[in-house]
Amino acid sequence: MYKSLIRFIKRWLPGRDEVSHPRRFARQSVAMLRREYQGKPLEEEHVDPDPIVQFEGWFEEAARAIRDDPNAMVLSTVDDKGRPSGRTVLLKGFGEEGFIFYTNYESRKGKEIAGNPHVALTFNWPELMRQVRIEGVAEKTTEEQSDAYFHSRPAGSRISAAASPQSMVVASRRELEERTRELEQQYRNLDAIPRPPNWGGYLVRPELIEFWQGRVNRLHDRICYTRNPDDGWEFKRLAP
Repeated sequence: MYKSLIRFIKRWLPGRDEVSHPRRFARQSVAMLRREYQGKPLEEEHVDPDPIVQFEGWFEEAARAIRDDPNAMVLSTVDDKGRPSGRTVLLKGFGEEGFIFYTNYESRKGKEIAGNPHVALTFNWPELMRQVRIEGVAEKTTEEQSDAYFHSRPAGSRISAAASPQSMVVASRRELEERTRELEQQYRNLDAIPRPPNWGGYLVRPELIEFWQGRVNRLHDRICYTRNPDDGWEFKRLAP
């Protein structure tokens, strides 16, 4: 990690050929890491009045431009003391109702959503110099939706979902591997693995969706949609 950072710094800071303390140099040089954003203009007259349609267009571009995990998003939740936490999850569906992901309901995020369903999602697509922020309320998907997605997963992923007490302390990786082997022996027909009752989907119903486009000299474009009481949407430009 440090060597690659040093190579980057040397490339953009001529004269820094000798680095006597690589780790110290890396820490001190973080502030010098920057790029110039030259993204496409994001103009009010060109965005769709429906933010879901706008998101669909951006997501299709991200899927073409990004090789791995264009559907990765940071899910932010808060605990009962108002302390935030974030982690990366994968978007597994979206539409007019909102955005769907799947997880263990007894994980930390699941428990925090149960206590406070207001969450945020953040997509970062650096290849396109774009970001999308979503704020909304999470609710569990139907059992039928959770079943359908669970049984569409590879057998190994289904076994892991059943074997892992997500977010709980475990003695070792061996404990998880042994539990996995036990389930593999129990369900020799892997198609018969049932969905654990504590595993399923969440639908995030959006109340705010912001589209960010990187532009020259940090004069970025930000178009923010908010939901009206009549269930429609309006959008405004925000200063970068």
